[in-house]
Amino acid sequence: MARIDNLVIEFTEEDARPFHHPHDDALVVSIRVEDYNTHLVLVDNGSFTDILYYPAFWQMRIEREWLVPTNASLVGFGGMRVYPLGAITMPVMVGDYPQQIIIDITFLVIDCSSAYNAIVGRPTLNSWKVVTSTYHLMIKFPTEYGVGEVCRD
Repeated sequence: MARIDNLVIEFTEEDARPFHHPHDDALVVSIRVEDYNTHLVLVDNGSFTDILYYPAFWQMRIEREWLVPTNASLVGFGGMRVYPLGAITMPVMVGDYPQQIIIDITFLVIDCSSAYNAIVGRPTLNSWKVVTSTYHLMIKFPTEYGVGEVCRD
């Protein structure tokens, strides 16, 4: 396939058609982490880090010894500090071939309850050059072969 330069990323009303409007749904997608299809991944433009919750980490059957110690701490909505079990870098794939991206992401592994398996924050969204639309419940991003997209989970 030929490489496409100077891509224009746009959202159309057709992209929004599958959803009942108005809505206030969170942008939740599925991505491939390592060799695992990971559902319930929150796309969070407000998060300064990428998070993998321990139950998802455990289900991936990754050895806990692979976690790299970290001094980071996070502050939750209630102001309580959460200390990660460690950090791990894994390849993540989004999109469908050939409009896809594969990039290594460093996740902080957190052992606390959540409705999500992971959170993808600004570091990753910026590295993917993602454009998010909560109205359309999708993300779009440039690839070597056109605009890739991931719709809500």
